[in-house]
Amino acid sequence: MFTGIVESLATVVKIEKELGNLHLYLNAAFIPELKIDQSVAHNGVCLTVVDIHSDYYKVTAVSETLSLTNLEDLIVGDIVNVERCMQMNARLDGHIVQGHVDAMGTCILKEENEGSWRFVFSYEASREHLIVEKGSICINGISLTAFNVSNTSFEVAIIPYTYEHTNLKQVEINSKVNLEFDIIGKYIARLQDVK
Repeated sequence: MFTGIVESLATVVKIEKELGNLHLYLNAAFIPELKIDQSVAHNGVCLTVVDIHSDYYKVTAVSETLSLTNLEDLIVGDIVNVERCMQMNARLDGHIVQGHVDAMGTCILKEENEGSWRFVFSYEASREHLIVEKGSICINGISLTAFNVSNTSFEVAIIPYTYEHTNLKQVEINSKVNLEFDIIGKYIARLQDVK
């Protein structure tokens, strides 16, 4: 379980493909505090730490994860938003994020807006019932508020701090991002399907 508040930026230092799996080796400031089997969100994708060294840690993404996320597009040197799992006695500054990406979105507009940034992302029309005006959306592991929601797109406004301390500054037109829709909305949508 995560909050969508990016804890740190990690750098991809090595990538290995093995059958349908992708092994990512990353360097992050919190390596000395990591443990094997710990869950860490990478661009919003919950992955298990399987190996730790002084200058990198390793996680593995399976084909199911790769089919729904932008992890396969990563190259050595890329910057990844990372967040360790939340502590139950801590404040929930973002929203409840599982680290289970639902789909990829595509950036269709990026513009500076008098000190902040405005992004518009498109997404599959089949997901339109999972996002609401002023509702929570997780983009590359960042808890944000969606507005101007349509059946195929939504907007987010980014404050300078978030822009400078996440990998959103690297997102350009046509960039793919990981989307996780709000878990409460997903349960409500599921309940509506049952009726």
